[in-house]
Amino acid sequence: MQTTRPLLILTCLTALAACDRSPHELRLVTPLSPIDRGIVEDLGELFDDESKVNVQLTEEALVEEAALEAVSSGQADIALVSNNLEFRQDIATVMPLYPTVLHIARRKDSDRPEGSEMLRDAAVYAGPAGSASRLVFESIVTRVGLREDEYRYVSDLADKPDVVIVFAPISPERIAEYPDFLLSSMGTPGDIGAGGIIDAAVLLNPHYRPFVIPVGTYNESTPEPVATVAVDKILVARSDLDATIVYDLINEILRLRPALTARRPGVFQQLAGDFDTSRSTYIVHAGTQAYLQRSAPSVYERYSGVAEVAVTLIVALGSASIAGVRIFRMRRKNRIDKFYSQTIALRRAVSESSSAEERQQVINEVRRLQTIAFDLLVDEKLAADESFRIFITLSNDVLRQLGATDDDQRLSDL
Repeated sequence: MQTTRPLLILTCLTALAACDRSPHELRLVTPLSPIDRGIVEDLGELFDDESKVNVQLTEEALVEEAALEAVSSGQADIALVSNNLEFRQDIATVMPLYPTVLHIARRKDSDRPEGSEMLRDAAVYAGPAGSASRLVFESIVTRVGLREDEYRYVSDLADKPDVVIVFAPISPERIAEYPDFLLSSMGTPGDIGAGGIIDAAVLLNPHYRPFVIPVGTYNESTPEPVATVAVDKILVARSDLDATIVYDLINEILRLRPALTARRPGVFQQLAGDFDTSRSTYIVHAGTQAYLQRSAPSVYERYSGVAEVAVTLIVALGSASIAGVRIFRMRRKNRIDKFYSQTIALRRAVSESSSAEERQQVINEVRRLQTIAFDLLVDEKLAADESFRIFITLSNDVLRQLGATDDDQRLSDL
């Protein structure tokens, strides 16, 4: 019996430890975009036995707005969406993963002009309905005033569109599959910050930011630098998802960053531990906030400097107060010492040969000193302490020695 009990306790502890090590399963909405789907599949494959969380993709691929609905309803836990969708109270930002760049491409053999006229009477591929690319394109045609009958959608690149408008990560491999297209620029890199169309797009869409695709990124498709805009792909979750799980998820993704960068170097190069959530469409999740503030000083550390200054000031004030009291007492002591000196000097001024008149003058002077001392006592310029009582006793003794009458010694009983 004595041997069985420790074994039972050890077994229970082992079971509890195993429970602590079991990762939390998160359901991630499968993106509809092939490139985004490939990225999240890579992410899911990289989670291993040491991970505190695991990610399972949903069977059905959804556009981004439908993905938010799935997360909100509890059908999924997290989703990968563009940072330009409408705000929702029940959705929170976990972290930005990578930028998606607006690519505007036209056929190399096309004689279409640049700008908005390129879209007139064009067959346009802008991704599936509800995608970030389609939403951006609809915003563009609304701003330039194109009617729906002045262009037409094609559902696939195989349908040979005249213009392609798509938000996608930098992916030379994918663009290389379509050598007949040439990327169009929204201006020159020098136009950024100079009040051009890119600045207007960023001003009216705060979630966008300027982006330059360097020369040669897409080989012959980018003979010159392409100025455009980018928006982040962000990982979102339900607002009420446990903060500890979100914290662990961020930790795991950042732990896997080298492997992600090795697989897709053009996508995850900007993934950093101290990421910026200031442009987030949604509120920042509590787990994300806890991660970003992991190195922030605690309340005690934050105000320790203030407390040290306060304590120093209190000690200095206390020391100054004590010094002031000592000085005040010293000044009172110096005053009473003067009365001592004057009384003794008056006594020494009288000798056996002194006349009665001279004695009376000294008696009157001693009485005057007593009167002055009492006036200072009333004005609180002398303290009613042992020093004052010694002076009164001394002065009364002098009066008696000089033969003062009872009327002369009326102060002796005070």
